[in-house]
Amino acid sequence: MADDLDVILDAVGPRLRAIRKQRRSTLSEVAELTGMSVSTLSRIESGQRRPTLEVLLPLAQAYRMPLDDLVGAPATGDPRIHPRPVTRKGVVWVPLSRDAGGLNAFEQVIPAQQSVPEKLDQQVHEGHEWIYVLSGTLRLALADKDFEMSAGEAAEFDTRTPHAIANAGPRPLELLILFGQQGQRTHVRTGP
Repeated sequence: MADDLDVILDAVGPRLRAIRKQRRSTLSEVAELTGMSVSTLSRIESGQRRPTLEVLLPLAQAYRMPLDDLVGAPATGDPRIHPRPVTRKGVVWVPLSRDAGGLNAFEQVIPAQQSVPEKLDQQVHEGHEWIYVLSGTLRLALADKDFEMSAGEAAEFDTRTPHAIANAGPRPLELLILFGQQGQRTHVRTGP
């Protein structure tokens, strides 16, 4: 058992470095978020220093990851995910997957707005996104095209295309989002 623990602990530093690089963050950015020094973070990532709980908790918070996932703790045998909703600018994000990289699943709830702007603020980033409308009315802007979608409709697009979403209805909008940071595409299969 002690040997297994040593293997897990020795892998934490390289795992932290991989998570940081996957998120395209610098040591300085992570240091600023956590209040730790760049040299401490560097020593932990290189394996020169074993991280303590005092170090890991701020990192888990900065990366918005459960501590188990951050350190690569062995599975407990419980496949359930215990989502912890996060609210950003009035929008509720509920993570539905554990893996910080690869394909991530989210439920998103966007409150109703008094009015939807004529032109939405579009963004561009690496990845591929699949959106399914659970309830409400979605306005999806993709480059110079606008789409209105209702419950049961789905869209899939490369996030290098300028895009934005908004609630276009009088009720909260609920979405299921699958997002691949490296452009992974979702494969949806129907019956035989």
